[in-house]
Amino acid sequence: MKNFIYILLASSVMIFSCQEEKAKPKVKYTEKEAKSPEKDTTKLEVADLPIQFVGSNVLVYTIGNLTLGDINKKGSYETTSYEGVAGFNVSNSMENEITGYLQNLKFQTIGTDSLHVLTDKVMLIERVSFIKNNKMLVYILADADTNQDGVIDSNDIKSLYTSTELGKNFTKISTDLQELVDWKHIESTGKIYFRTIEDANKNGEFDKKDKIHYHFLNLKDSKVSEYFPL
Repeated sequence: MKNFIYILLASSVMIFSCQEEKAKPKVKYTEKEAKSPEKDTTKLEVADLPIQFVGSNVLVYTIGNLTLGDINKKGSYETTSYEGVAGFNVSNSMENEITGYLQNLKFQTIGTDSLHVLTDKVMLIERVSFIKNNKMLVYILADADTNQDGVIDSNDIKSLYTSTELGKNFTKISTDLQELVDWKHIESTGKIYFRTIEDANKNGEFDKKDKIHYHFLNLKDSKVSEYFPL
């Protein structure tokens, strides 16, 4: 009976802990200005082999971190992927998209030697999409430590950015402290449509009591406008 009670209490603590972890806010409001996290020097920076989007004349180098803890006791990296290849990849690529947990990107026009770096800021880039007809890139990323836990990671607010295919004119088009819901490019209109959610009640979480915003980016003049479909 005592063992049963102990197991029940332990299970309750685990469930409570999981709920507490799940309830971690994406935004923390304080009177003090949040400091921008510095680059993590405890991790090994790695660049994947170059990626070329279909229809682009640019090579993209994705840059991410491998933790030093991935080195085994013999001083070599563990084999983590299939076919006996060590897990050094920091991204996955498809015809017009790159995904991963990336710290930065570098770009190189084919036939040249120079590299263009996307940004000098600490960010976490999770998705990069290539819009072939407009020769541009669209990014989903976290650009600030919005929950003020000392790091920029997947627990922070996601924003929407764009740039040229060479990574120039890197520009944020979503609003600060609004979480990106989704986006879509409609070629016939020449616009990128996207939705964000605002923490209207300032409780640090995004829920049904908050406000959805609808915007579009006009690719002709790079102007962002809000529209109201409801």
